[in-house]
Amino acid sequence: MDATTAPHRIPPEMPQYGEANHIFEMMQVTRAVPPCRDPGRRPGPLRRGIVPKIMILGPPASGKTTIAMWLCKHLKSVLLCLENLMTKKYSSLAERARKHYQKMKSLPSSLLVKLIEERLGEDDCVQRGWILDGIPETREQVLMIQALGITPRHVIVLSAPDTVLIERNLGKRVDPHTGEIYHTTFDWPPEFEIQNRLIVPEGISEQETAQKLMAYHRNIVSVLPSYPKILKVISADQPCVDVFYQALTYAQTNHRSNAPFTLRVLLLGPKGSGKRLQAALLAQKYGLVSVCCGRLLKEAVADKSKFGEVIQPFFEKDLAVPDGIIMKVLSNRLTQHDCIQKGWVMYGFPRDLDQAHMLNTLEYKPNRVFFLNVPLDSIIERLTLRRIDPVTGERYHLMYKPPPTMEIQARLLENPKDTEEQVKLKMDLFYRNSAELEAFYKQAITINGDQDPYTVFEYIETGIINPLPQKVF
Repeated sequence: MDATTAPHRIPPEMPQYGEANHIFEMMQVTRAVPPCRDPGRRPGPLRRGIVPKIMILGPPASGKTTIAMWLCKHLKSVLLCLENLMTKKYSSLAERARKHYQKMKSLPSSLLVKLIEERLGEDDCVQRGWILDGIPETREQVLMIQALGITPRHVIVLSAPDTVLIERNLGKRVDPHTGEIYHTTFDWPPEFEIQNRLIVPEGISEQETAQKLMAYHRNIVSVLPSYPKILKVISADQPCVDVFYQALTYAQTNHRSNAPFTLRVLLLGPKGSGKRLQAALLAQKYGLVSVCCGRLLKEAVADKSKFGEVIQPFFEKDLAVPDGIIMKVLSNRLTQHDCIQKGWVMYGFPRDLDQAHMLNTLEYKPNRVFFLNVPLDSIIERLTLRRIDPVTGERYHLMYKPPPTMEIQARLLENPKDTEEQVKLKMDLFYRNSAELEAFYKQAITINGDQDPYTVFEYIETGIINPLPQKVF
C-alpha cells in the first residue's frame, strides 16, 4: 500500500469530514440530483432489496475518500478502507494486519483480501451494502477478490491530470494535535493558532507524489479490464459537488443483464480446475448469484441455523454431510428470490450420479453445464506447489508466484490437504464419478481448463450464448 492508504487520507481539495457533512446536508436542501444523460439508463433510488456494492478507485489526491464518505451517507451503506479494516475490534485478523502494517507500512494482498472477506460477511454490510475506497489496487487483488465471489455492482474511477494532483498534494498540511488535514489553497484554517502549528506531512514532495502516480498508472491499466460492463470514469478536475452527483447518479443506475435468458449454470471439474474463479467471473458479468455448496454448509454452521445444528456434528468428526441434508440447504438457497430473479452459477455439487439425480428433481435445475477438464499433472502442479507464509498470511506458489526472499521461502508451510498423495486420492475419486456425470449431462460442454483463466471464461461465454445444436432425428 502507498501513503494514500495511511490514516486521514482525505484529499486536500475536498472538505474535512465535519465540513463535508455540513455541505452534504446543504446540498440535499438546495440541489436536486441532475438527470442522467445516458439514455440507456434511468437514475433514481435503488430498487428495493438491491444493496449498494461499489468500488471507488483513483490516484492519490483525486478525492475518492470524500466522495466515498458522501455516497455512504446518502446510500446509508458501509465505508470500507484500509484504515477501518485494520482497526476493527475483536478481530485477530485485524490485529495481525495492524502489527504487519506498523512494521512494513504495507499489507500483503492475501491479508488485505481476507480482511475484506471477513468484514463483508458481517450483518451491516450484508443488509446495507458497502463501498470499497481505493481497493483493489492491483490485478492480483482483483483476482483474489473475484475468486471469493465478491462482485461489485458499480465501479467508479476518478481521473485528473498528474500536474493537478501533484499541485494538490504539495499544499497539504497536518495538524499534529488533532490529525486533521488542511490545504494551503483549498482549506486553510482561519484560526492563527492552528495555522502556526501545521506541519508538512511526509511523502508529499513532487518527486514522491510522481512516483506514487507512476505506480498507480502502472497498476490501474490491469485492474480496469476486469470490470468492463460496470465501470464509469469521472473527471476529478472539477468541483467536488459535481463529482459527487455524477458518482451518485451512476451508483443509482440499474445495469441491464448481459444474459440472453435467466441463467442457471453448473460448473463441474476436479479440485484446482478453477471453478471458483470462473463462477466469480460469471457472477460479475451476468449478475448471477454464486452458489458454492461447501460455503453454504459452512455458513449454515456459522449462522447457527437449524441446518447448521444438524451439520455441525459431521464437521466436528470430519465426516461427509449426508446428501439429504445438502439438498435441503441447496433447495433453500436456490428458491430464494435473488436466485430465481437473477439466475445462479453453482459449483461443488453434484459430485456423483446420485447427487446429480437429486439435483435434477429440483424445480430450478441447471440449463447450462460445463466440465472443466484439466490433466492430472497440471492439477498436481497447481495444488502441491502452493505454500503459505505463517507470519504474513501471504499465499505463494513455488512456480507461478515464488517468495521474494530466501528468508520467506524457509518459513513457508504446506497445507496437509495439498500433498501429492491427498491430491491423487481426490482426483481418483473424481475420475471414478466423472464418466457417469458426463453421461448424465449429455448436453454439457467440455472445456480445456488448462489455459489462461480468461481464455477459459471466453469459451464458457461462447457456450452460454451459442449452445451446442440439438440432435436432429
